[in-house]
Amino acid sequence: MKKWLTFAAVIIIIQLFFVALPDKNTFLPSPLGVFLSLADQLQQGEIWLHIATSLARVVIGFLLAASLAIPLGILSGYSRTFNDFLKPFVEILRPIPPIAWIPIAILLFGVGNGSSYFIVFLGAFFPIFTNTYFGSVSLPVVYRNVALSFEVGRNKFITKILFYFSLPYIFTGLKIGIGMAWMSLIAAELIGAQSGLGYFIQINRLLLRIDNVIVGMILIGAIGLALARSLTVLEKKIMPWLPQSKDSSY
Repeated sequence: MKKWLTFAAVIIIIQLFFVALPDKNTFLPSPLGVFLSLADQLQQGEIWLHIATSLARVVIGFLLAASLAIPLGILSGYSRTFNDFLKPFVEILRPIPPIAWIPIAILLFGVGNGSSYFIVFLGAFFPIFTNTYFGSVSLPVVYRNVALSFEVGRNKFITKILFYFSLPYIFTGLKIGIGMAWMSLIAAELIGAQSGLGYFIQINRLLLRIDNVIVGMILIGAIGLALARSLTVLEKKIMPWLPQSKDSSY
C-alpha cells in the first residue's frame, strides 16, 4: 500500500507541475490528460483488440519457447555429449538481440502473427534455457549417487529428480523470459505488425497523439506486471515448499 501511495503522490506532483506551467502549449500531456485518453480508449473498445492481439502473440510464442527450452536445458545438464553438441549454437545465437531478427522474421513469415511468434520465441528461449541448464548442472552429486545405488532408471531420474530439483531455476528463467518476450514483442509490433500495442503506439506517434502513446506505454507496463505476477502465483502453487520472501514484487 505504501508503494502505491508513493506512486500516486508522484503523479499528483507531476499534475500540479503541469497546472503551474505558464506556457500550456506543450506536446507532453498532463497525467489528467493521459487518464482521460485512457478512459476514452477503453470506452471506444478498439484498444481491447490490440491488447488481446498482443497477449495472444506473447503467450503462444512464450509457450513454444518454454516447451523447447526446458527439455533442452535439462538434457544439456544431464548429458555432457548433448551439451557439447548444443553449446556452440547457443553461444553464437544468444548474444544476438531479438530485435535484430525482425528483418529475417518478416522475410520468413511476412508481416503478422508468424513473425511476432518468432521474435517472442527468441526473446524467451535463451533466458529459460540458460536458467534451466544451470539448475540441472547444480544437482549435487550425492543425488546422482543415491539414484545409482537404488538403480533408478534414466527417464525416472530425469523426470522425478533432475526436473524437480531444477524447478526453482526454471521459474527464474520463466519470469525473466516473459519479460524479455513481452519487450521483444512490442519492438516487433513497432516495426512489422498491423495490430497490437506496439502498432497502436506507432500509429499514434505518427498522428502526434502523444497522450495515446503514453496510454499504450502504461498498458504495456501494466500487462507486463500482470504477466510476471501470474508466474509468481503459479510458482507458489507448484512449489509450496519453497520459503517465500517478504517482498516478492520482482
